Amino acid sequence: KIGSPYVIAAMKEASQNGAEMVIGYEANGGFLTNSDFVVNGKILDALPTRDAVILHIALLIETKRKDIKLSELVATLPERYTVSNRLQEFPTEKSQAKIASFLVGDFKTNKAMIEAVFGDLCGEVKSIDTTDGARISFENLEVIHLRPSGNAPELRCYNEAAADQRALELNETCMQIMADWR
Repeated sequence: KIGSPYVIAAMKEASQNGAEMVIGYEANGGFLTNSDFVVNGKILDALPTRDAVILHIALLIETKRKDIKLSELVATLPERYTVSNRLQEFPTEKSQAKIASFLVGDFKTNKAMIEAVFGDLCGEVKSIDTTDGARISFENLEVIHLRPSGNAPELRCYNEAAADQRALELNETCMQIMADWR
């Protein structure tokens, strides 16, 4: 689930279940560790609180290790863009019920219901993750993630795509579809 209390609880559970290297990440840039890590022979102590700076440090360490510029390192990464938005004054119970309406049966049934709403936009559903709402991955590698807010009466929508304009288009279209759910 999204939100640092959930991330911290899940990290603790993973560590208790024997996981050796446990990290958590939040869409707002928060990065959390529940394990000590050894980097270049030095110990980086666990930091199970939000820390956005560690990502910047990790990138700088990687550029030094590879002896390349940061811009060159970034150029090696696949392009992924994310956009998020929310419908305010959308009660949690209503959000949960609307999301649950897609998740009424087996994968084949759920896939058909989701494709009836979002298929023209993204095509064929590849997978559905119900850990926190419905995170729908499509065969074209695009993502629609719908979930109730954990701290406000809002229905949230997160989208991922390989181009910034496409991620924005996905989000705008999803928001229009969700607005009709009111």
